[in-house]
Order: sequence, then C-alpha cells, then structure tokens
Amino acid sequence: MNHLGHHLCNPDCHIPQQRLSELTHSLTQMEGVTPIFKALADETRVKIIYALLQEPNLCVCDLAQITDLTVSAASHHLRLLKNLGLARSHKEGKLVRYCIHDEHVKIILEEALNHCTHLPR
Repeated sequence: MNHLGHHLCNPDCHIPQQRLSELTHSLTQMEGVTPIFKALADETRVKIIYALLQEPNLCVCDLAQITDLTVSAASHHLRLLKNLGLARSHKEGKLVRYCIHDEHVKIILEEALNHCTHLPR
C-alpha cells in the first residue's frame, strides 16, 4: 500500500499482507546505516579509511599529506569518521594517531572494492 492506503500492484503480484508488515517493520533496523553510507559517499573520507587500512596509526598531518588536504580539513573528516564509529584515535604523548574502528569497517571497504572489480566496464 502507498501512503494513502491504496495497493499499487496488481492483486496477483503482491505478497501477503503479513509478510509486507514484517518487511516494513524490519526496515527500522536500517536507520543507523544511512549516515555511514553518506560518510563513505565522500571520496576524501574513503581515501582516509583506505589509508588507515593500509597503514594504521597515522597522525592527522600524515593523513593531510596523503590526501592532499589541509590539516584542518583532514581533522574535520576524521572527526566525522570518529563520530560515526568508522575511525578511532589514541594519544601517544602529545600526538594523536588514527586507525579504523574495527574489522567491520575493513569488511565494508573490501566488499565495496570487490564489487567494483566485478562490475562491467
């Protein structure tokens, strides 16, 4: 049914109402996913994540140089990645180093890369 309560499909093609309700309810699990994909939709942030996968424990200066950003811009991207649980930081004296948050972030990026290699060109 659409937002007006009318069926949009031919009566012969839609699945039972109970299953539609289950699917509709299950979509609530996806609410936290969209911000992660929005963050990863930015090429610079993907490059930062990729750099952190290649070389954990980079400082903001290293990441700024690698991605051709100012330190301020790199710091902004890192703050967003940290807030979304994609990256984390730890202090070594006065120096702050960054790495990916956990294995899940690695899997997301690796699977996206794998998918790209299988797409027709």
